[in-house]
Amino acid sequence: MIDLVPASEEEVAAIIRAHAQEGRALAICGGDTRSGFGNAVEAEARLRSIALSGIVAYNPGEMVMTARAGTPIAEVEAALAENGQMMAFEPMDHRALMGTSGEPTIGGVFAANVSGPRRFVAGAARDSLLGIRFVNGKGEIVKAGGRVMKNVTGLDLVKLLSGSHGTLGFLTEVTFRVPPRAKTEETVVISGLNDAEAANAMAAAMALPVEVSGAAHLPLTVTWKFLGGELPEGEATVLRIEGLPGSVDARSDKLRLAMVPFGHAARLGQTASRQLWQEIRDVAPYADQTQRPVWRVSVAPDIGHQLVAALRLEAGVDAFYDWQGGLVWMRMEADPEADLLRRFVKALGGGHTTLIRAPAGARAAISAFHPEEEAVALLSRRVKESFDPAGILNPGKMARH
Repeated sequence: MIDLVPASEEEVAAIIRAHAQEGRALAICGGDTRSGFGNAVEAEARLRSIALSGIVAYNPGEMVMTARAGTPIAEVEAALAENGQMMAFEPMDHRALMGTSGEPTIGGVFAANVSGPRRFVAGAARDSLLGIRFVNGKGEIVKAGGRVMKNVTGLDLVKLLSGSHGTLGFLTEVTFRVPPRAKTEETVVISGLNDAEAANAMAAAMALPVEVSGAAHLPLTVTWKFLGGELPEGEATVLRIEGLPGSVDARSDKLRLAMVPFGHAARLGQTASRQLWQEIRDVAPYADQTQRPVWRVSVAPDIGHQLVAALRLEAGVDAFYDWQGGLVWMRMEADPEADLLRRFVKALGGGHTTLIRAPAGARAAISAFHPEEEAVALLSRRVKESFDPAGILNPGKMARH
């Protein structure tokens, strides 16, 4: 596949216009760290953002950054670290899980709405996004954002483009919030809980006035893969507290004491806590250099463990839980079992399933994204036709099979 690497927004527009006129598809790509994610795209060329790089504007006092879409995440995070700020949505690095290389880009993060463990209290990537510049499928340069984030049609373009996986437009610039980074953090570990008990413990922790910013449960099958096997013995239900040192210390003790009725509770310490949540964020247990199918399943927090229990009766599945149990990372031992998984999700009240990794043959046979209801699918097609009438931008990437 040919790589097209424009160095300016105008060059992007010219490339897209030419391809639209000829009806030739373009695969939209940033740093190529999520290669294979989503449904397959058939195209002769990839349009990449990596030459559109650099921080355009950053005023720490305003807690807002503007960067070109191809700017490496490492560059963004370095600038933020110097000023004690962060991306609150804690974006995942997919490279180890997907077996890819390259550099993750800020445009790719927002295009895929990549959000990590803090998502359930701080919002998704799209919730931090204030403004964008992009080129649509007609080759038109569009700017959207600011305090009023709707255009004349009533569509919130900022939110719409985030998570569209390059199917509606090619992002060239993003403006986003960068709140203060916590001075320190601590994690309380409750040991020995089964999945259902852990769900109850996490719900109880979230009801306390201690501001838990991370809540995950790690069954025995995965605990040994975190922190080099140094977590306390047994299943681990982990709860993160962030903030100023004195406050974190007091809140962590309060949380630890409140969790004693559920099981043995201990504190990890700041260094181990930071490493642990990075490993949870990047799905370290399943970064195993295989193509065994991995699913990202979003359901109600009290449903996740019920879903896994039901699946284990009929399929080989390993799993751990983030977002207070509402995000389930699953690795299947053989087939993706898409129909079975989605049938159980529907029976338990609904949710969203996304196939993150699988062999090429399996990916070609099923939809990577959760099938939409007919009314939603119709609206999605109309939006796609409006933004990309020739259907050249990542065609089929999010389509149903």
